[in-house]
Amino acid sequence: MNKAILLGTTGVAVALAMLAFGFVAGSPEVAKAGTTQTVQTASADTKIDRAEVEGIIRDYLLKNPEVLLEAQEALEAKQKEEQRIASLGVIEKAKDEIFNSTFDGVVGNPKGKVTIVEFYDYNCGYCKRAIDDMHALTKSDPDVRFVLKEFPILGPDSQKASVVSMAFHLMHPEKYGEFHNALLGGQGRATEATAIKVAVSLGADEAALREKMKDPSITEAFSKTFELANKLAITGTPSYVVGNEVVFGALGQEVLAEKIEAAKAAL
Repeated sequence: MNKAILLGTTGVAVALAMLAFGFVAGSPEVAKAGTTQTVQTASADTKIDRAEVEGIIRDYLLKNPEVLLEAQEALEAKQKEEQRIASLGVIEKAKDEIFNSTFDGVVGNPKGKVTIVEFYDYNCGYCKRAIDDMHALTKSDPDVRFVLKEFPILGPDSQKASVVSMAFHLMHPEKYGEFHNALLGGQGRATEATAIKVAVSLGADEAALREKMKDPSITEAFSKTFELANKLAITGTPSYVVGNEVVFGALGQEVLAEKIEAAKAAL
C-alpha cells in the first residue's frame, strides 16, 4: 500500500511541478497599447526558483490529500485495463495450452461448454478452502468443465508433491479427481511422502510411480505453466482463467459462478 501511495504521490508531484514550472517560466503578461492588446512572455532564460516550486507542490498536497487517492485509483484502473487487454492476447494465442493441456487434471463434465482453469498449489491455504467452490460449481452446473493446473510456488514440498501428482495423473487419469481431493483436502503439509501415500492408497504401484516421477515431460510441463502464468500476470494461488478473463484470488463460489455465466453468454 505504501508503494501504491508513493506512486500516486509521485505522479501528482510531477504534474504539479510541470504546472508550476510552466507558470514561472511562461506566465503571460498582458499590456494595452492604445486599443491593441499585446502579450509578452517571460524570456527563455528566466530562472525557476526550485524551492518555490516544491513549496507549491507541498502546499497543494497538504491541502488536497484526497488527490493522492484519486490518482492512485486512476493508476490502478489504467493498469488493470492494460493487463486485461494483454491477457486477452495471451489467452487467444495459448488456448490449447491453457484449456487442453494433457498434463492437467479435469473434474466436472469433460465436455462441458464452459471451462474454468485453476492455478493451484497443494500447500495453499486459500486453495484448500476453494476446493469446496469447485465441488459446488461442478455439482450445480453440468456445463462446467474444471481444469486443474499445477502451479507449485510455495516451496520444495509443493514442487515435489506436484511431481507426484502429475505422475499419478499420467498413470491413472481416471482417479486424478480423487487424488486431488484427498491431497488438497487433507490435513497437514503436502509433501512427496504424503502425496505418494495418497497415490498408493488409490491403487498406484509405488515403484512404477517413482519411475514415472522421473519423466522429463513433467519438468517441461511445469516450465510451460510458469511461463504461461508469467504472461497472464498470475503470481499467487488460487488464480483462474474463465473464458477470456483472468480472475485472481479465492473470491468464492458466487463470484466464480458469475464469471461462468458471463463466459456462457459470450459463446
